[in-house]
Amino acid sequence: MNKKRMIRIGVVLTAIIVVFLAIARKQGWLGEKDLIQVTAEKAALRSITETVSANGKIQPEVEVKISPDVSGEVVELFVKEGDQVEAGTLLARIDPKIYASNYDRMLAGLNTQKANLANTRARVAQVQAQFINAKASYERSERLFKEKAISASEYDAAKSAFEVAKAEVTAAEESVKAAEYSVKSAEASVKEAGENLYKTSIYAPVSGTVSKLNVEKGERVAGASQFSAGTEILRIANLSVMEVIVSVNENDIVRVAINDTALVEVDSYLNRKFKGIITQIATSANVTGLSADQVTNFDVKIRMLPESYSDLKVKGQPTASPFRPGMSATVDIQTESAYNVLTVPIQAVTARQDTLKSENREQPDRNVEEVAENKPEEPVQEFVFVIKEGVAKLQKVKTGIQDNTYIWITEGLTESDEIITGPYRAVSKTLKDGDKVKVVDKAALFEKKK
Repeated sequence: MNKKRMIRIGVVLTAIIVVFLAIARKQGWLGEKDLIQVTAEKAALRSITETVSANGKIQPEVEVKISPDVSGEVVELFVKEGDQVEAGTLLARIDPKIYASNYDRMLAGLNTQKANLANTRARVAQVQAQFINAKASYERSERLFKEKAISASEYDAAKSAFEVAKAEVTAAEESVKAAEYSVKSAEASVKEAGENLYKTSIYAPVSGTVSKLNVEKGERVAGASQFSAGTEILRIANLSVMEVIVSVNENDIVRVAINDTALVEVDSYLNRKFKGIITQIATSANVTGLSADQVTNFDVKIRMLPESYSDLKVKGQPTASPFRPGMSATVDIQTESAYNVLTVPIQAVTARQDTLKSENREQPDRNVEEVAENKPEEPVQEFVFVIKEGVAKLQKVKTGIQDNTYIWITEGLTESDEIITGPYRAVSKTLKDGDKVKVVDKAALFEKKK
């Protein structure tokens, strides 16, 4: 009797233990060490936009640098930074004394040359009269000589006087031409001196705002020449149309095109995004650094669209832009969009060699070094881990464009697939095809790690 009772007790205890183990395993009390904790998310249809990010500075789209054409001391400044000016407005004046003096000297030289021209013309009239007399005397002497009324020496003297008078007429006429050239040269010098005197007054070539003033009254400035641009006195800009100039890396520039849209964040306006459009892409690169460390970038100009900041007005200047030249900006250029496509988080995609091929598996019957030497290197491909019945399955995929969060899966997945998204180290390195996993909440996963 005691033996049968013991058997019944053993059966009952065995049943209890079996039930307990089943519940414990279901609840995760047992076998926890054999499971890798991961976060997961189902592939879903979304619209994504690929962007190229860059940093730059805000500048006026039109800004004119003004330098003087003559050198000297700035004796008057008629504007200050921020002033609105119209084309033709007097901006500054350089000391005109030396240029006025030079103009007077050149004008006096011109008058001297004109007087010299008048004298040479009078000389021509004089020698022409002498030539006429010498010619008449020569003709008379020639006739008398033929009639043997005069001697040969008298005839020769008359002929010589005629030739001299003729040469003097020619010389006088050439002197007139030379004097006329001297007058023209003097007139050119007067004109140049007058222009230099006029250039001591600097006028605005365009309408706009004085965006930068580089000199003060009393400073000396250098005039522009063929060897130098001269001293930049100030800048006039159209502040109603602004642009962002950014540097885009050579790897990204091929994805950027004219008329691409962009979202612009300006440091001065937090939590605000403005719209822009690409108007110009540099054809030549800006190279910084040397040898292997050099960085190759291309300048891209993005016009700020006024409708995106129409609510930001400058007091007293309703047409002016709220942005100031030199402000820092971050730009996201929208290069391509895809709508209602299958996507997964970017961190869910890992790049590995194709470990699904049979030749990549371990071959215990062959020498390891021989296999390593003879086996060609497998190309790196893109994979995701799909959860099937608590097991991570490595799935090859093909991808398209991506934004900052999600990437387009063009082949390899369906909407019903649950994809492992973290932790990053597991997805990218440690997790293997066939590993058992347990899906946990992301917050709980990282809280446990802490």
